[in-house]
Amino acid sequence: MYARLLVIHTEIKRIDDAAMLFEESVIPLCKEKKGYKGASFLADRKTGKCILITRWDSEEHMLATEQSRFFQEQVVKFMGFFKSDPIREAYEVVIQD
Repeated sequence: MYARLLVIHTEIKRIDDAAMLFEESVIPLCKEKKGYKGASFLADRKTGKCILITRWDSEEHMLATEQSRFFQEQVVKFMGFFKSDPIREAYEVVIQD
């Protein structure tokens, strides 16, 4: 399994709005993509740092969402929330409970 993270910094008062956008707009579209396994939205309400995570059954399926520009289309939805450039990271999930 693979996980892609998008790390963003936003205003503390906008965390719930960003979370709602992720839940209502991004997750439903991810569910339509082959290999999608789940998502999480993590937030630090003291700093405004948020980590948006999507999980995929394979690196191939995760990267396919970037090659098709799907990932980039979802990131654009959050442009109004960014206080700094977002950071994209990807990892192999070695252990999951």
